[in-house]
Amino acid sequence: MEIPGDRRLAAAVVMDEQGRLLLVRRSERERFLPRVWGVPCGKLEPGESPGDGALRELKEETGLLGEVVCKVGESSFVSDYRGHEVKNWQDNFLVRPLTRHVTLPEPDQAYAWLAPSRLTTVDIDAYNLDIVRQALTNS
Repeated sequence: MEIPGDRRLAAAVVMDEQGRLLLVRRSERERFLPRVWGVPCGKLEPGESPGDGALRELKEETGLLGEVVCKVGESSFVSDYRGHEVKNWQDNFLVRPLTRHVTLPEPDQAYAWLAPSRLTTVDIDAYNLDIVRQALTNS
């Protein structure tokens, strides 16, 4: 069994022209944080830049096209891979949407465009809340 080394990830904090943020609720079938609200993010492909990865994850998870405005920060967490600790390093980007029609991959998912003052009206975890706060502070 091959144990992965550090993993690189990227997140897209999408903000529209009204200053609303896009949050997506994960499917109940997800192994990691089912039904929790957060920003589109995921692992980078081999050779992929973090900015390109954030835009690819945005497209895969919401159907939206976007453009990176700026990098707003970094996050890290430890996860378990078959009994082994893996360190995850994530680059976080503020993204401007270029399209509007959100298409979610799973029927039990949901999305919401929320003003920053309304973020805590959904079940967002502290990790995703910190990513959003990075975007609000550093954009």
